[in-house]
Amino acid sequence: EMFRRVSEQFTVMFRRKAFLHWYTGEGMDEMEFTEAESNMNDLVSEYQQYQDAVADDNDEDYEDEAMEN
Repeated sequence: EMFRRVSEQFTVMFRRKAFLHWYTGEGMDEMEFTEAESNMNDLVSEYQQYQDAVADDNDEDYEDEAMEN
């Protein structure tokens, strides 16, 4: 959830090109921001997959406990 919020805020600021001139003035390229955005989205997706897998495992544990009782 936290990564998703950061990613959304980054995307909004990058689309508006907010503060971009500070970074490009120091030698960064706009493409580096695009790559960072892509990496962040990949990270969010990966964490979401792990979170979903853990949630599924917990659901199975509760089902097993209910069957035992």
